[in-house]
Amino acid sequence: MNLERIAGLVLIIAGVTFTVASTIGDETRSGDWTIHRSDEAGKVEFSLMDSRAGHHFHHSSDWSASDFAGLDFSKAGRQDVHFTIARDAGKFECEGFLQDGEGAGLFHFAADPKYAQEMKSLGFERIDGDGQFAMAIHDVSLKFAKEINSKNLEGLDTDKLIAFKIHGVTPEFIDAIRSSGLNVSDSDKFIAFRIHGVSPEFISGIRSAGLNISDADKLIAFRIHGVSPEMIRSLRQAGYAPDADKLIAMRIHGATPEWVDELKKCGYDRMDLDKLIAFRIHGVSPEFIGELQKLGFAHPEPDQLIAMRIHGVTPEFITGLQSRGMKNLTVDQLVSMKIHGID
Repeated sequence: MNLERIAGLVLIIAGVTFTVASTIGDETRSGDWTIHRSDEAGKVEFSLMDSRAGHHFHHSSDWSASDFAGLDFSKAGRQDVHFTIARDAGKFECEGFLQDGEGAGLFHFAADPKYAQEMKSLGFERIDGDGQFAMAIHDVSLKFAKEINSKNLEGLDTDKLIAFKIHGVTPEFIDAIRSSGLNVSDSDKFIAFRIHGVSPEFISGIRSAGLNISDADKLIAFRIHGVSPEMIRSLRQAGYAPDADKLIAMRIHGATPEWVDELKKCGYDRMDLDKLIAFRIHGVSPEFIGELQKLGFAHPEPDQLIAMRIHGVTPEFITGLQSRGMKNLTVDQLVSMKIHGID
């Protein structure tokens, strides 16, 4: 069932079938809902929308099918439905229809007046109507808040609790990260870990590859730039012992183990890592080295190769000089000529 058809049926329901209560205050909220099939087994894509003047809200995510007690998503044909989604923060009363497992309708959310008080007793204050609505959507339960609060995290507030639920920062995840040897207390770090995929398994893999790292920011940078256990292991097998900063710099500039192997075939083996990074920065490639070798420069020093690229000593420049009879110039002479504008 396409979205346009569902949207049209929502309007029919709104105008003909029933009217959902709406209040001016923050404790109640009304709008439209839709359900679509999800690619993930056991889940459905559930959307909540409110486009009335001054509200403009739209949330869509995969929810467990078990959240919709009494609904049969496998039933063929049309069925009128009325279901309740109960959360600690409040209840969603929903009415509408399903057609072959997809459908639409209207919802009415009633906030639980005790929720904000109980959250305040846990140290989470100033929960307004929008905040409580969001906490209901993401199922920030009192149990979850209490368990997270017991982890003694820095910067923890209601917004972080919502972010934890969105990104999957659970009490078990916090414990697993700390059990891996990372002494992390910043709540933002745990969110970043989940966003970028810094898992206990990833940390263990990095350490088993030979790098004993406990810097949270470095691990996040590893994931952002693609430093993997396989990369570390490959470099160590090649005789290198890179630190975290070198690994990040290599990935930023594209000095991969595969690229290092290509340089080795050109005769540049066991080079200093800083030189390898400089090669990538300035464009000293296996192809460039191969072209120089064809012109008679069998094995220029790494610093000479870098200088050639910095000053624009290209194979074309060398060929031009050789065609005019200057065939025995050294790399240093070529660089000097280019610096002084001799073409």
